[in-house]
Formats: sequence, C-alpha cells, structure tokens
Amino acid sequence: MKLTFKLYASLTQYLPSGSEGHQVDIQVPEGTTPIQVLGQYGVPIAQIHLVLRNGVFVPPSEREHALEEGDELAVWPAVAGG
Repeated sequence: MKLTFKLYASLTQYLPSGSEGHQVDIQVPEGTTPIQVLGQYGVPIAQIHLVLRNGVFVPPSEREHALEEGDELAVWPAVAGG
C-alpha cells in the first residue's frame, strides 16, 4: 500500500533518497504500523516526540495500530529552544 511519509527537523536525515523536501511516498505491506515504518528507515524511537496520522495525533500507546492505504504519517522530534 502507498503512504506519504514525512519527517521534520533533525529527523529529515532518515528519509530515503528520492524524497522531496521533508516527505516521500513509500510502499509498505498491508498491516504496517507507524513504529514499523520508523524502524524500516532507521529513525531512532527515542528521538520521536510527535506522530500524526492524517493530521491527527497518535499517542505512543496507539503507534502499533495498522496504517491504511493513502495515509499520511508525519513525525517530529522533541524540539528545544530558548
């Protein structure tokens, strides 16, 4: 199935070649979860702060739920500033 995978800030380094800006369309098997997508691209789970599926926050307890065809998965790291 096809998904749009978006990584922001320091996580963009984990996007595969062929990505445009901070996103790329990817093909994954049916039943793939957000955690599996992140693992496939080597994104360190400890650096993940905010996960959105189609613009809706996905709490850590729900990141093992399967994605669906056409979903958009967007991920941000914790950001510090001052």
